[in-house]
Amino acid sequence: MCANKVKTKYVCSNCGAETLKWMGRCPQCGEWNTLEEQVEAPAPKSLSLGLKDDILTPAKPQKLSSIRYNGDKRILLHMKEVDRPLGGGIVPGSVILWGGEPGIGKSTLILQICHAMASQGNSVLYCSGEESEIQVKLRAERLHVNDENCFIYAGSSIDSIIKEAETIKPAMLVIDSIQTMYISGVDSPMGSPAQIRDCTSALVRFAKKMNISVMIIGHVTKEGNLAGPRILEHMVDVVFYLEGDRSYQFRVLRTVKNRFGSTAESGLFVMEGSGLKGIEDPSKYLLRNRSEAAPGSMVVACMEGLRPVLVEIQALTVHSVLAIPRRIAAGYDYNRMIILLAVLEKRVRIPFSSDDVYLNVAGGFRVKETAADLGIALALVSVKKDIPIPGGLMALGEIGLTGEIMPVSKIGPRLKEAVKMKFTRFLLPEGNRDEVTDFCKSNGLSGLLDSMVFVKHLKDAIEYIR
Repeated sequence: MCANKVKTKYVCSNCGAETLKWMGRCPQCGEWNTLEEQVEAPAPKSLSLGLKDDILTPAKPQKLSSIRYNGDKRILLHMKEVDRPLGGGIVPGSVILWGGEPGIGKSTLILQICHAMASQGNSVLYCSGEESEIQVKLRAERLHVNDENCFIYAGSSIDSIIKEAETIKPAMLVIDSIQTMYISGVDSPMGSPAQIRDCTSALVRFAKKMNISVMIIGHVTKEGNLAGPRILEHMVDVVFYLEGDRSYQFRVLRTVKNRFGSTAESGLFVMEGSGLKGIEDPSKYLLRNRSEAAPGSMVVACMEGLRPVLVEIQALTVHSVLAIPRRIAAGYDYNRMIILLAVLEKRVRIPFSSDDVYLNVAGGFRVKETAADLGIALALVSVKKDIPIPGGLMALGEIGLTGEIMPVSKIGPRLKEAVKMKFTRFLLPEGNRDEVTDFCKSNGLSGLLDSMVFVKHLKDAIEYIR
């Protein structure tokens, strides 16, 4: 009797944290008034939907040498910017979770993937709990998707979806979105952590049993994390985030988790009227409208996964009329910008305390690494002193609190991309001198060594552009 006793708990609707008593503030994420009372009942029978044979005949341990592998190959989508992050295509039986802000293009990209699957003769079941069949059809017409092998199901019941999937036996099942789904036997409301967890559990077990790939679209919180319990990311095989600024066309598909490939790969897209289009040369796309030798404009080489991407940093400073000057950063970490301004004022004696400072990464790209520190600092000094940046100059280096320039990783691929984009001058950390020399000699770029200046301190780099 104790095993079936109903218990009460409180679950945070923001992060999924559980407590035994109600609190005004969630102890894990810090949000106020997000703890909701839930009744913890025994696991519902519906979780075994389609898996009755497994329950009646429990699995037994097997020797690794005796397990037979039928050699299932990955399903290539022939979409390079999706196949690469996946690790070479979709693995049959895998469960892939897609996250991203509303309107960023998740459903659009998934529908394009459905088209890529169906065009190869594979059947696809697209289940939408947010849109009707007609609404999905309207989006499909805009994307020029009209395949006989693509089935649309408008419904929110996981029980019904699994039954339909058992009948159709598709190669891929799409759930859009997991927050709109519910499973019978769970008393919690749709979108609650308990419903999300149990729905995903049923889909994962169904995918492994039937060897069907499942795509799950998830909403995100205001912090950018996937909504629902954190265990959701542990249950699936692959976790993707589609990022970008909706004001721009540029999109980045980042891999957070991948059991079948590397998490260092990423996909780069541009949003067009006909859907998301992969970018083969992102550096050329991001620098297409750049004006040469403008004060406050600097190009830096960032690593997006294993791919180098050249982006333009734009800086602007004006005398402030406010008691507290404004600091605004778009596409760059705000706190990192504050640190760079403090280093410039303390170590190089260039004051910014009375100026409004604006920093922007052109094209909607987001810079997340410290290798861009030197380029950003030079852009700030350039616009402050109204000094044009020399044409064809690129700077790389991490700036320490003492003003020293520290080495950066993967400098070889960064230089190779810069040379391809016709950059001829380089400001590089002294700590990378040996690595750069070896790279240039081994790649037939020895002539570039004369145009490279290696610096130890921020003062040396600023003297170069004056």
